Amino acid sequence: MSADPTEALPFATIDHHRALRQGYPEVVYAPGKTAEQIVAIAERLAAHGEGFLVTRADAERRAAVAARFPASEVDASARTAYLAPDRPAPPGQGTILIVTAGTSDGSVADEAAVTARALGNTVARAHDVGVAGLHRILEQGSALRSASVVIVVAGMDGALPSVVGGLVAVPVIAVPTSVGYGASFGGVAALLAMLNSCAAGVTVVNVDNGFGAAVAASRITHWYAQKT
Repeated sequence: MSADPTEALPFATIDHHRALRQGYPEVVYAPGKTAEQIVAIAERLAAHGEGFLVTRADAERRAAVAARFPASEVDASARTAYLAPDRPAPPGQGTILIVTAGTSDGSVADEAAVTARALGNTVARAHDVGVAGLHRILEQGSALRSASVVIVVAGMDGALPSVVGGLVAVPVIAVPTSVGYGASFGGVAALLAMLNSCAAGVTVVNVDNGFGAAVAASRITHWYAQKT
């Protein structure tokens, strides 16, 4: 870890003490940055042994990172590029279960999965178990009961988090997606449905924010780990 908390580049100020304060290094949000800028930031993070996680990176930016860091893990669906730090992230306690209502929600769920693993968590998945076939989520009873946190990713009417929230006692984090027909309003319909969930205690993040859901879930699992 650098003795200096920040490092100034012509276009960015890198926070090298983010991990000391929050438990994980600074994450690089790709939109609005050139491929060259992303690579330069990644180089400085890697030089300090922090590794890096680049999110929302399109094909051009992922290719630039992969060319500079062949050991990095690039995920086209999640739109991420990840290089592990010199010292692995401390493990969270238990498993983060990521549930998707439909296959079309997969990219957001993949972003959550990559992020959660990068932050030191064990991740399990349940794919395409939305309320259009309610028996599918009921068949996931064992996975739901064994999870420490459940992230539920759903578009359309956004109903699945309410169902899951009525089945488990652990924290449930709902992620509305922009998947749906005209009246879905780009995910706003799902967002409002989740905010109005009749299952008490469901937490909701912004539309398509798989990254934010994973960070929230990771804080919970690491809090568990600190208390045991």
